[in-house]
Amino acid sequence: MTAAIASLTVRVARKAAEAQDICSLELVAADGGALPGFSAGSHIDVHLPGGIVRQYSLCNDPAESHRYLVAVLREPASRGGSAAVHDAVREGDTLAISLPRNAFALAGHAQKHLLLAGGIGVTPILCMAERLAVLQADFEMHYAARSAARMAFAGRIRSSAFADRVQFHVGDGAAPQRLDLAALLAHPAPGTHLYVCGPKGFMDAALATARAQGWGEEQLHWEFFAGADAGPRSGDGAFEVRLASSGRVIPVPADRTVTQALANAGVEIMVSCEQGVCGTCLTRVLQGEPEHRDSYLTPEEQAANDQFTPCCSRSKSACLVLDL
Repeated sequence: MTAAIASLTVRVARKAAEAQDICSLELVAADGGALPGFSAGSHIDVHLPGGIVRQYSLCNDPAESHRYLVAVLREPASRGGSAAVHDAVREGDTLAISLPRNAFALAGHAQKHLLLAGGIGVTPILCMAERLAVLQADFEMHYAARSAARMAFAGRIRSSAFADRVQFHVGDGAAPQRLDLAALLAHPAPGTHLYVCGPKGFMDAALATARAQGWGEEQLHWEFFAGADAGPRSGDGAFEVRLASSGRVIPVPADRTVTQALANAGVEIMVSCEQGVCGTCLTRVLQGEPEHRDSYLTPEEQAANDQFTPCCSRSKSACLVLDL
């Protein structure tokens, strides 16, 4: 299986603790030159020790060309990525990374931006706030975490030029300051766009509340840090995929993902997160009905059933015909 291609070699210029269980990596070009530009909401694929590839949002000012800054939460149920960052990566190490990509961009036509960060989801949201402040755009930011100790970059935010546009919400604090999604998302204005990033439960709650309050899908923007478990589930069945270009039929056993079955058959497609988060492996479906398990496609895109993420999604029909 082919992961996203690494295009840059960077050096870890600084590794720092930003909050409880969160560390940051400041990455600079290994040759000392400038790094390619990026836009707010961008992420990079980082090739970590042990052959692991993970995606991390860039959380420094997009105007900077001398560094990329990422922050990583140590996950108790880590599949290896966060443990590698926290335990194996050291200052001075060189890492391979991809060019920045953006699937979580600011809506240029929005009249107002409402930024909503949960925990480690502050990374792309902070980058957006930095950019919007420079543009003198109308925005407000809400940052929620379980406790103040788990709030990365809180000091940077409080000392920023846009500090008065940010509200902090901690779960272990007084009730009046806790995040009230229903109140915050009530009465959506047509020109306002909502951006949400954080743990899946936080994001599911925020997006469900927004939809219930009448926000249109075109107003909603999100990025998940972790998606579906790509492993087998109880009740999963076998099915087949057929390659449209050759007519070749490849069986997908109940205990394998589509990408694994394809790879075993010598058919490689580009993958990265393998959790249905990034969209790298997105594949057109010509016939059949996918069983969507991703966090990348919108509900409308999933309902169209003309594309799916083979890294985690499966099939409701006996066969899927893929544009491969």
